[in-house]
Amino acid sequence: MITPLACSLVGQQQFVEIQPGTRASFLYGASRAEEDYYCNYGVEPSYRQSLEQGGLTVSGTGASGEIRMIELADHPFFMATLFLPQTRSGHPLIAGYAAAVNARRR
Repeated sequence: MITPLACSLVGQQQFVEIQPGTRASFLYGASRAEEDYYCNYGVEPSYRQSLEQGGLTVSGTGASGEIRMIELADHPFFMATLFLPQTRSGHPLIAGYAAAVNARRR
């Protein structure tokens, strides 16, 4: 499922197109965000249909539709990204994770 990217994203900033109706779109409050990348690997595109049939939602894509962010809607907070939200202070995904943890503790 994981494959080397055709072109390394290490040190790049790229836009992520955020799909409406997802947790990501709620947290970002936007349909597009610029993110920092530090990766050489990504999701093999041929697995997208299997991932979606298994319950994952592709919530963010790159310029050519490649998977950049996935989530599991029925989970308190399951999100995976190719970018690193923890490298930026006040990132909406980190704030959303913290809120989910606090809600779960109650």
